[in-house]
Amino acid sequence: MPEGHTIHRIARDHRTLLAGRALRVSSPQGRFTDAVRVDGATLVDLEAYGKHLFHHWSTGEIGHIHLGLFGKFRVHRTAEPPEPRGAVRMRVTADDDGEPVTIDLAGPTACSVGPPHDRDVIVARLGPDPLRADADPDLAVHNMARSRRAMGALLLDQSVLSGVGNVYRAEALFVHGIHPRRPGTACSEHELRMLWTTLRDMLRAGVRSNRIVTVTRDELDLPRGARIPRREATYVYKRDRCLRCATPIAAIEVANRTCYHCPTCQPT
Repeated sequence: MPEGHTIHRIARDHRTLLAGRALRVSSPQGRFTDAVRVDGATLVDLEAYGKHLFHHWSTGEIGHIHLGLFGKFRVHRTAEPPEPRGAVRMRVTADDDGEPVTIDLAGPTACSVGPPHDRDVIVARLGPDPLRADADPDLAVHNMARSRRAMGALLLDQSVLSGVGNVYRAEALFVHGIHPRRPGTACSEHELRMLWTTLRDMLRAGVRSNRIVTVTRDELDLPRGARIPRREATYVYKRDRCLRCATPIAAIEVANRTCYHCPTCQPT
């Protein structure tokens, strides 16, 4: 499932392509019946909150998209849109004299249009999103500090904080030497605040580069300006050995997901 940086990057890129433009909206697959409600409307803005994407339309309604495990956007910049490939749930096409663009969405968990209240109900269930300017780190720290649940579970709980997935969970816990099964109540306020800061910085880097890279360049022997290779982009996630100490990585189940950690750097 895409993590929060992907959704924020999509919102940024699609805003550049579509915001302020009248759009034709359709559902080649036929399952997005709400398409008729905004067909021909202007897309005012796009908003990312955690793993949720919202389309703000000139009609006053708001579209909601959650990619889930299989959702994917495809961007076409041709004057004539290609035939839909696969089960395209939603197609939006610029309907003006500007740069031609068509964006297809296939396989999302959610794709709907509704009143602003529907968006507010969704957001009310979510914890703070480290990538948003209005995020409240105090609330996230409070959510974690009061819980006896494992930190590895808390970071995946979107009601605690939003946008963190399996990769960022493992990597941020590693950076701070926190075992995935340590309870939130066993972490100091300082640790939790530093964890928030690390997650925010990792997610921001993900938006900038459009990929997950959690390792800092000074930990790798790379030529100046060289791209960090994918196999070296994480400390523990899906690695055989810890990037720092070479201890074999342990994989345990936390919150029904495999969580990777270093037994040496993250002792119980």
